[in-house]
Amino acid sequence: MRRKVLLLLVLGTVAMAAQLYDKEMTVYVDAGQQECLYHTMHDGETIDFEYQVIDGGHGDLDISFTLLDPIGLVVVKDFKKPENIHRHEVTKEGDYRFCFDNSFSMFNRKTVFFELIVEREGDELQGDTQWHEVDDLAGLSRDEYYDMKVQDIMDFIGRIRLQLNKARQLQDVLRSHEARDRNLAESNFQKVNQWSMLQISAMIGVGLIQVFMLRSIFATTGRMHHIWRKLGI
Repeated sequence: MRRKVLLLLVLGTVAMAAQLYDKEMTVYVDAGQQECLYHTMHDGETIDFEYQVIDGGHGDLDISFTLLDPIGLVVVKDFKKPENIHRHEVTKEGDYRFCFDNSFSMFNRKTVFFELIVEREGDELQGDTQWHEVDDLAGLSRDEYYDMKVQDIMDFIGRIRLQLNKARQLQDVLRSHEARDRNLAESNFQKVNQWSMLQISAMIGVGLIQVFMLRSIFATTGRMHHIWRKLGI
């Protein structure tokens, strides 16, 4: 029974581990506009931010990005990039601003997928606090805690959690790549259809004109016959 309670305690501790916030969003940035998002950060936290332009309208897949701290100082600045990944350790508490700038584009709206992860290193281990939790919930002494090697179990589960998070993030990146490629393929398909319709219309128009001209050349009456005679044809 004690082993089951202790295992539940370990799993609960790992579940409340370093990852404090994880948000995925897709935003639309109109031509000539700038879109900003805000998130409150605390000292000691780490920002992991990744973005990717998945649709550029009829223009290039690029966007400008700026990360500003609570007092307005620029932490990160990108200009006209299709994608990027940034990591920043927070030293100033307050609202951080994440801005996507499409002011350089006059006509094309950009679709941007991004993921924001906020982590705090070392939250898995709380020192003596965990000893009190173990004593209160499971009634175990420190010697029993060491004997069961709970720390090894926590480390092992923690590694599994990190690997699962990496796998999920990789799947998110692959999904955003797939969305970008699909949008690009659909845009090219639409352009090919429009150009094909234009060429077909031009061919039909030229064919009708040629038929009309040939008939008028061999006709012995009509206005076009008199025009051809004046031209000496």
